[in-house]
Amino acid sequence: MIQGSPSGRNGFDEGEAPRAVFNVLDGILKDTLDRLKTIRETVSVPETILAKISTTSDCRELETIIRVLCSEGKLDAALWLRSKLIAKSYVPDVFTHNYLISAFCKVGTLEKADCLIREMLTQGPLPNCATFNTFIRGYCVKGHVDKALSLFSSMANCGIKPNRITCNILLHALCKEGLVEGARNFLAEILNDEFERTPIDLITSTILMDMYFKNRDVAEALHHWTKMLQEGTQIDVVAFNVLIHGFCSNQEIKLAFSCFGEMIKRGLQPDVFTCNTFISYFRKAGTFDEALNVLGLMLDMGVAPDQITYKMIVQGLCLRGEVDKAAKLLCSILEFSTVPEPIIWNAIIYGYGKYGDTNNALLIREKMVAFGVPPNTYTYNAIIYALLKEGDINGALSLKREMDQRGPFPDLVTYNMLVSATCNLGRLHFAVQLHEEMLRTGYLPDVMTYTELIKGYCLKGQFKEAEEIYVRIWSSSLQVDHVPCQILVKRYCRAEGIKQSLILFENLLIG
Repeated sequence: MIQGSPSGRNGFDEGEAPRAVFNVLDGILKDTLDRLKTIRETVSVPETILAKISTTSDCRELETIIRVLCSEGKLDAALWLRSKLIAKSYVPDVFTHNYLISAFCKVGTLEKADCLIREMLTQGPLPNCATFNTFIRGYCVKGHVDKALSLFSSMANCGIKPNRITCNILLHALCKEGLVEGARNFLAEILNDEFERTPIDLITSTILMDMYFKNRDVAEALHHWTKMLQEGTQIDVVAFNVLIHGFCSNQEIKLAFSCFGEMIKRGLQPDVFTCNTFISYFRKAGTFDEALNVLGLMLDMGVAPDQITYKMIVQGLCLRGEVDKAAKLLCSILEFSTVPEPIIWNAIIYGYGKYGDTNNALLIREKMVAFGVPPNTYTYNAIIYALLKEGDINGALSLKREMDQRGPFPDLVTYNMLVSATCNLGRLHFAVQLHEEMLRTGYLPDVMTYTELIKGYCLKGQFKEAEEIYVRIWSSSLQVDHVPCQILVKRYCRAEGIKQSLILFENLLIG
């Protein structure tokens, strides 16, 4: 307590002085924010206003504006402001330049990032390790690992020493590209360097384990895991997830559950990735009840399912024919104010269509639209499939016309389903029209399209036209199987006899 401050109020009257202090602080904060707002607006006003900014403090505030503009993706404005500062003989610091380089890498304009680094090397500020790390990551994201390695090599020429982050970025990129030998050589090289003689860190070990698991080298992955334990590495959830995922990928489910138990013993809370790994394994293994048990365990542990969880569960239920359960799960998801991705809606629509329940398929589509999720081509294809399964060709064609008018536009699958249905119903003229429409709209018919047309012509007894189509696809670059020939010869045999069909078969082989 300050001397002479009665009742511990520091000389202020209760309720009044704090308000006065806060008013002063509020005024200072407001002035600062207004000043920043004014400076930021100079990006879009005449340069005469910039001329008023003269102090170093003003320039530093403009640096802040550049970083904000980069965060918002307004790179042209950020570069313009940088150029004005340089014109005033003030070079923004390396932190600000790193913001610019990061923003360029995010939008994929790596050539601009390259130019900026070259400018930094010639006129300052000198790049630091973070600058190169950002640029190296940009190349790796684009798949240009060779350029990233070249940049790594050039760091020494600039007097910059790579760090663990640099090495981990490159190691991860090499593993992702499947360059296992290259990753091994790179790791051996950096471990021999003077600055990297410390034990391999957690991130590096995790990357290596993941690489070995993906290459089916479980023994080597376990070797790194054992080494981590021996060195007393503080293992996190990510490392356990890599181990569990690796075991599941290699069909070692008992070892995966053993790791899960170890994870719990260490007091680490499994996350959604852990649970999704098990759900994915059981779903692929055909033991979907186990996947549902994992979902229940997730909810008991307080781990919130994500879109991937829901997608796997919904698709699994639909494959088992339990579409109503999938629809109920959808309602539960919506109750939590989470709007699922289109793929989840589409799985249920397709599920209803597969089992001939077109009404419910259409109801799900209506609900989908009501929740602001626009139906895509797959949605329409699923409903068209359902309508065709019920024999409602007119309803399917009507839905196709709706796609033409409102979008999304039909794709090859849409056309093939309709061509097949119209041919099977003997409405060959519709099938031919659809084929011509495909060509007009730029879709290239595939073997399935032509196979259905051959079937349609054969059903009508128009074997000459069917032969012409067969010759067309045989002479094209399409991968032709035995089905078109089989259809043509069988139908010809029924109509003309075995002798004529054999002659046709010989002609087709020669042709």
